[in-house]
Amino acid sequence: MEYDIYSLRAPPALLRRITGGEFFGAADTDLDGRVEIWTDDAAAVEGLENLHTRDLDFAPPFVLRFARGRLLDAGAEFRPYFDQKIADEQAKLDPHDLAEFKSSDGKLAAAGSAIPAGRLIQLRSVKTKVLEIVWSYLYSGREQEAWRSLEQMWPAADFERIRAALTNARARGIHSQVDGASTPVRPGRETHAKIFDDTTSVAATPGVTPKDLDLKQITPPRAILMERPAPSTPLEIELSQSESELVLVIDSAGKVRSVEETGHFQSADEGLLKSTTDWKFIPAFNNGQPVASKILLGVSLRR
Repeated sequence: MEYDIYSLRAPPALLRRITGGEFFGAADTDLDGRVEIWTDDAAAVEGLENLHTRDLDFAPPFVLRFARGRLLDAGAEFRPYFDQKIADEQAKLDPHDLAEFKSSDGKLAAAGSAIPAGRLIQLRSVKTKVLEIVWSYLYSGREQEAWRSLEQMWPAADFERIRAALTNARARGIHSQVDGASTPVRPGRETHAKIFDDTTSVAATPGVTPKDLDLKQITPPRAILMERPAPSTPLEIELSQSESELVLVIDSAGKVRSVEETGHFQSADEGLLKSTTDWKFIPAFNNGQPVASKILLGVSLRR
């Protein structure tokens, strides 16, 4: 896929095009006022070791940030996300299978292999998980940990070959399109996005409204896409016909970060609540800059 970044000036201008990911999505992930672009390096690893993306649990995750005209690698700022990926794959590895893979030639070529076909499939699965663990370290800015992990789990005689293959794959992927790495915020100096509260009143509220938020220059968020799955049960149909009042927190990328249903109701419209994760908005703006906002929205299938 291709992902285009446009300016919001008139007329809109293409600022950057990113290629090579199987998907793209933008969000202010940690609500610090900065937008991240989440994708993967699928094109870079397609065909690596004769593996295809359909054979993988996941292609290498890539976290990007576009700031001041530069495309930056922000993976090092989201290591807990990568650590969870690593832990999930490690939990799937059987020690006996891993030991057998480590004693193989690493290539596991089917032609001329003395390993039975069924066992070869199992070892290829182990090989895939090892690669996924290694590139989770690699794409989160921990190259030393990546090679240390590879050395521990890969056949020693094949170590240099596979390390070079991984290095070359990464170099020809999205990594070749970035201008540098984003600098992680030092612990204790994190910031949180200013959230404009539009659920009650447009008047400034002492202790709630950020001091530098100019309410006169606020443009509320506008919906681009709001869909929900068709109700399938009598209860869902009944709930969908009445108006639901939702409190939404929309980040500066226009993505719904949280949702609550307000008012008095016996049952929540779960289908509606779940669908909000895919809703898209033009975010609220303050003095020309996108800001996070909290809004009250009434919705029903009749509107």
